[in-house]
Amino acid sequence: MRFLLITFLSVFSFQSFACSDLLDSSLRLLDSDDEQNLCEYSGQVLLVVNVASKCGYTPQYAGLQRLYEKYQEDGLEIIGIPSRDFFKQEFSEESKVAEFCSTEYGVDFPMFATAKVKGKRAHPFYKKLIAASGEEPQWNFNKYLINRDGQVISHYESGVEPESEELTAMIEKLL
Repeated sequence: MRFLLITFLSVFSFQSFACSDLLDSSLRLLDSDDEQNLCEYSGQVLLVVNVASKCGYTPQYAGLQRLYEKYQEDGLEIIGIPSRDFFKQEFSEESKVAEFCSTEYGVDFPMFATAKVKGKRAHPFYKKLIAASGEEPQWNFNKYLINRDGQVISHYESGVEPESEELTAMIEKLL
């Protein structure tokens, strides 16, 4: 009986932490030389957002941070990926991006290096997001919601506020 229990727990643990093809991607941390593989977020609900510091939607950082604070302990991770794809509305220096996010909005959710998020030169992770969702970002603050199994569940356009009923209801359902 003990052997069966140990075997069950081993299989359960492996399944809980298995990494999906989507998450098997590495991104460089913002203003750093360090890379992080997104498999580290396996088993969590992820909200991936392409962000920019000089955009009309930039105040969404505040809502993203509140969302993170509210649901992080339940298993939500927010991943911010700055992009200059839309009229270069992001600082070219990553140190300025990091400072802006910290001082203006108190962002403490994971932020990664500036990356292309659309077109042929999109970061490989974004190419996977686009393929999985059928949706390419049309502007800054597009949101991709990924379930605990590492599958894209939904895509939200820039105008969908982080704390909207539409988005929070889906997050709560996945948590």
